[in-house]
Amino acid sequence: MSTELLSVLEHIEREKGISKDKLIEAVELALVSAVKKMVDVKPGIDVKVTLDRETGKIKAYVGKKEFKSVELGRIAAQTAKQVIIQRIREAEKELVFNEFQNKVGQIASGTVYRFEKDNIIVDLLGKTEAFLPKREQCFNEAFKQGERISAYILDVKQNAKGPLIILSRSHPNFVRKLFELEVPEIYEGIVEIKSISRQPGERTKIAVWSKDEKVDSLGSCVGMRGTRVKNIVNELHGEKIDIVRYKDDIKEYIIEALSPAKISEIKLDKDNKKAEIIVADDQLSLAIGKHGQNVRLASKLVGWELDIRTRETAGMDKKDITRSKEKDLSNLEGIGEKLQGVLIEGGFDSVEKISNADIKDITSLKGIGKAKGEKIIKGAKKLMKG
Repeated sequence: MSTELLSVLEHIEREKGISKDKLIEAVELALVSAVKKMVDVKPGIDVKVTLDRETGKIKAYVGKKEFKSVELGRIAAQTAKQVIIQRIREAEKELVFNEFQNKVGQIASGTVYRFEKDNIIVDLLGKTEAFLPKREQCFNEAFKQGERISAYILDVKQNAKGPLIILSRSHPNFVRKLFELEVPEIYEGIVEIKSISRQPGERTKIAVWSKDEKVDSLGSCVGMRGTRVKNIVNELHGEKIDIVRYKDDIKEYIIEALSPAKISEIKLDKDNKKAEIIVADDQLSLAIGKHGQNVRLASKLVGWELDIRTRETAGMDKKDITRSKEKDLSNLEGIGEKLQGVLIEGGFDSVEKISNADIKDITSLKGIGKAKGEKIIKGAKKLMKG
């Protein structure tokens, strides 16, 4: 058994990269506990077990006397086996932890293994399991067991069960990494992603810039016949992507960021990084976007607070605006962003239109009953009278 044990330890050292000396120390320590269980050791008396590195022979000492027992050999074999299995598992967990800790910020691919409440457990190609929490998922996505899935490696933590790999599909950098994988010019550093803003599952704005004048940053990202961006949209299950050119001039950059809306004029407050954006009446809804999405994402993209106005309301403070007949439905009492979106989609994009609407037209819209509709029309008429 003695030489056989050393051969096993040497094999593990070669195959698993676990030090033979550390394995021997672990076996010796475990045998100390085993001997203490076999012998009633009085307090203050040391127990020592040695495994000869050359011969593999095991000797145990209780105090100054050598402990001999026919059971020692059998117990040593069992203990060694348990220690080896434990250390192999620990080493494998450590290897997995180190491997994926170095991959934080990259994309991992695997298959949906199982579900824990609303969280998804992902099998990373048989190497280990990863955790995709509900908070890092997109609301519009639904996966089935066994389905292929890719996600951004957000973090790797060590816990009692081994490495915990946390994934994300909602993080802005997931989109960034998808572009790096899909667009060679970005991967090679010719085209740079300057900024990115995202509303997961709905829309992303990404600003790109080319270091080479001969390379079109926008064209590179879109690809021939839109193939590159289409591949990314498919991976994101239909999330809309606006690719805009980054500009050093803040006015030009804001115009790009607010596309496809057409901007008439921009007034800058550079000290406070605020901009008043003037648009024509027919461009207001487009500039603001559904539920304010377009202006919110554009603001985050450029890092400035953007205030969208029409010519009529330009220069007015917010109190004056609420008295105006402009198209911002937020002036109506009790109308939130969601309801504003429903009204605008239904063609009622101004307070004036709502005030002249028939109750049947308003109640035909999703989520608006008779009482609510009457209240909306009444509020619009009151606002129109000033």
